[in-house]
Amino acid sequence: MAMFLKRSFSYRNFLLLRNFANPSRNFSFFVNDLCNPWTSEMPGAFALPSADFIRESRRGFAKGRKSNESSTSMAEALPDIRPTIKANASSQMEAAISALSGELSKLRTGRASSGMLDHIIVEISGVRMPLNQIAAVSVLDSKTLSINPYDPNTLKNLESAIVSSPLGLAPRVDGERLIAVIPPLTKEHIQAMCKLVTKCCEDSRQSIRRARQKAMDTVKKMSSSYPKDDMKRLEKEVDELTKKFIKSAEDLCKAKEKEITGG
Repeated sequence: MAMFLKRSFSYRNFLLLRNFANPSRNFSFFVNDLCNPWTSEMPGAFALPSADFIRESRRGFAKGRKSNESSTSMAEALPDIRPTIKANASSQMEAAISALSGELSKLRTGRASSGMLDHIIVEISGVRMPLNQIAAVSVLDSKTLSINPYDPNTLKNLESAIVSSPLGLAPRVDGERLIAVIPPLTKEHIQAMCKLVTKCCEDSRQSIRRARQKAMDTVKKMSSSYPKDDMKRLEKEVDELTKKFIKSAEDLCKAKEKEITGG
């Protein structure tokens, strides 16, 4: 209604200005016309706004109101992206921890471990395969491993691959299996292994921080479309997730160092 009144007054002012600009117009008649707007002799220039004008004014007001309501409903209909951003960041951080665990398993310690041979690649008839796919590895005692191939014909291939690995093992054939004794680590070897553990830990931390940065970049891009408080809360949750995974990486590395040094 306010918009209609505003438009009506604007239209009336326009007509007033046009009459003042016409010197031939009789001022007294002009005043009388204003005082008696409903007379049938009113000139066309002073005719009241038509029904179409009123209808269009109301329609414009309604359209403006609907536009505001539409934009409000669109804002309310925005999906909650927080779970997706957190899930993506968590998945990338978990991948970093998994990669770290795989790298640490390759490092030889003074104790026998069934997973310490998993990374060794064995070539059979031109096909390269991980050792754990063609043989079962078990721990006989703290210093001895038993490698049992699923196919006895691959025994020589297994032996060659283990000897060629950087673990420094010299397995011997025992029937249809291999026996590998874990030699004690020298002081130099222990220091070298600890340095590798530290490097692996730092690489994992960097991967986790990259996952955090990707999540924060996504939050920054979406911040203009979502409530500020929600975005701040999401940033805090991603930071807490980052701290959690970094701690997991550090705990894994500390356990590996302890295993290497025999502490």
